[in-house]
Amino acid sequence: MKRRNKWEIILDILKLIQEKKKVNKTRIMQGTYLDGRAFQRYFNYLLDEGLVAKSNNDFEFYELTAEGRVVLDKLKEVNKMIYPSLQ
Repeated sequence: MKRRNKWEIILDILKLIQEKKKVNKTRIMQGTYLDGRAFQRYFNYLLDEGLVAKSNNDFEFYELTAEGRVVLDKLKEVNKMIYPSLQ
């Protein structure tokens, strides 16, 4: 697995949450191949910035906010511009 920069990690987290709709922290951590400390650092950032929020119905599940979907779309666009051959 190649080394990812912080924006690629954030993109991976947001994409996973979007794909799964509602997902708990453990599944996000496992699905993005992050260790506990790294995951907590990035996840807290996403929560603090309002890109991810706890689900209204279930306190242990998380979903993207409207702002999180906007950021995800923009990161996907940037990723396509930087790595056109991988798309």
